[in-house]
Amino acid sequence: MKSALDTALDEVIAGITAPGGPLAVGEATIRGANLPVFSAAPPSMREYFAFFMASNADKEFLVFGEERMTFAQVYDAGLKMAAMLQHRHGIAKGDRVAIAMRNYPEWITAFIAVLHMGAIAIPMNAWWTAEELDYGLKDSGARLVIADEERARRLATLGCIATVLTVRTSAEVASGFGFARVEDELAASPPSMWFLPDIAPEDDATIMYTSGSTGSPKGAVSTHRAIVSGSMNYLVMGLAMLSLSQKAGVALPEQQVMLLNVPLFHITGSVPVMLVSVAIGRKMIIMHKWDATEALRLIEKERCTYFVGVPTMSLELMMHPDRDKYDLSTLIDVASGGAPRPPEHVERLAKTLPGKQPIQGYGLTETNGVGAGNMRDNYLAKPASTGRASPPLVNIRIIAADAPDCGVALPNGSVGEVCIRSACNVRGYWNKPQATAEAFPGDGWFRSGDLGYLDEDDYLFIVDRKKDIIIRGGENISCQEVEAALYTHPAVAEASVFGLPDERLGEIVGAVVFAKPGAELDTEALSDFVRRDLAAFKVPARIWLSPEPLPKLGSGKIDKVTLRKHFREVHIGKSA
Repeated sequence: MKSALDTALDEVIAGITAPGGPLAVGEATIRGANLPVFSAAPPSMREYFAFFMASNADKEFLVFGEERMTFAQVYDAGLKMAAMLQHRHGIAKGDRVAIAMRNYPEWITAFIAVLHMGAIAIPMNAWWTAEELDYGLKDSGARLVIADEERARRLATLGCIATVLTVRTSAEVASGFGFARVEDELAASPPSMWFLPDIAPEDDATIMYTSGSTGSPKGAVSTHRAIVSGSMNYLVMGLAMLSLSQKAGVALPEQQVMLLNVPLFHITGSVPVMLVSVAIGRKMIIMHKWDATEALRLIEKERCTYFVGVPTMSLELMMHPDRDKYDLSTLIDVASGGAPRPPEHVERLAKTLPGKQPIQGYGLTETNGVGAGNMRDNYLAKPASTGRASPPLVNIRIIAADAPDCGVALPNGSVGEVCIRSACNVRGYWNKPQATAEAFPGDGWFRSGDLGYLDEDDYLFIVDRKKDIIIRGGENISCQEVEAALYTHPAVAEASVFGLPDERLGEIVGAVVFAKPGAELDTEALSDFVRRDLAAFKVPARIWLSPEPLPKLGSGKIDKVTLRKHFREVHIGKSA
């Protein structure tokens, strides 16, 4: 039976999206599929930024330490950076430009600049090692990289063929790297572009790398229409919730304030956080890196109204010994995404932070973060669910795990692979036609690789992953990649990698290894060995040495299901 909140939301959303409404929904043919779209949506991200940033021009947009910038100032900085990239470096429509940095105001101005000029932005994972950055640059064919000092330091160790520009780097350090600084290039460039190319809705806009079951990350290619659609789909829900709050007589602040504590290089940080903030005129308080104490201080100081992060972050706020010393009264919603939030966290949040509304979102890089959402009373009633398909653009279907496409839905209650259909989906993977064909079987559908079911109210429950990945604090880790690193050790005969439950991070990396006959292995030394090739978050937190060869399936493959079940129980027993 539909809840009172769902009934109210559906009525409000129907009004917002009806013909003649502010966000009316029509239909368009996208790669052969007829899909619902926003009839009056900006045709590209260029118009999206131009319209919304002009609408909110005088409002404060970014706060970073003592630095404060309005929407107009950020937009102007983006246009000047676009001019510099064109005049000084010849960047043109379709060129790939990587952004490799932690959260800084320059990340956002660079993103605006690249999309404004019709080039393709590549947000790179700031946790990546130099070798991983090298892979992303070579795979994408990036012509230029805009990097902070730490990423520039890593890039300087490579034979990188892309031009590198640095931000927040002294002239002496940049010179030592052999790279130019953005501020110097801006000073030497005319302030405006000499030519502005046309951008069509189906032109490529971003390539975001995602780790799946294979070792090498895949570049998910999003079009301008997909990003605009994803941002505006979130906007609909935001407007609907705002309308219900107003009807309930809730006193709303003059401006919404978001604590930006998730990485901008993740889909959560870039679409539902940054781009939705642009649309609604929301201020963003930038955290350079996560720290629970600093988060509490900033929420109080800047009067934050909205918090979103991986479940680890909200758990650290709840468990912080000094939590009650800070004034969190302005905080309304505490959302999570990027990883499942354990159901017990929902009840704990309601008790620990009374009056703060819990929200859970489900989406993937391939869907521009759009998928399903569960919020407020509905979330408290169904804490294990990630919610209903996000209106008005998204459709979710459960199919048999071995089905050739997404054409036949299983009945509600049946477990199968979760498929998502919307105009927000990316068009495929960069230069990977086979992987694209497997994940995007046609008619607008994307196969998520997650296993789940829809209950009688069409609420989605994720029960497992078909893909061999671990989600550690919101970061996807390929088990195959970690196994490959373990196999490079000369004493390792067999290795299997799997996720272990962890209250703080959701999952951590576990591994079981069988040594070659006569060889000696030490778990600490093995951990140090793989640390040379893997980013820190991918290094196994627990390694077991097996005295016997690892169990096999009839096909001869290692029986990972049995190993994972056994060692999860061992891990839980030791953790208890």
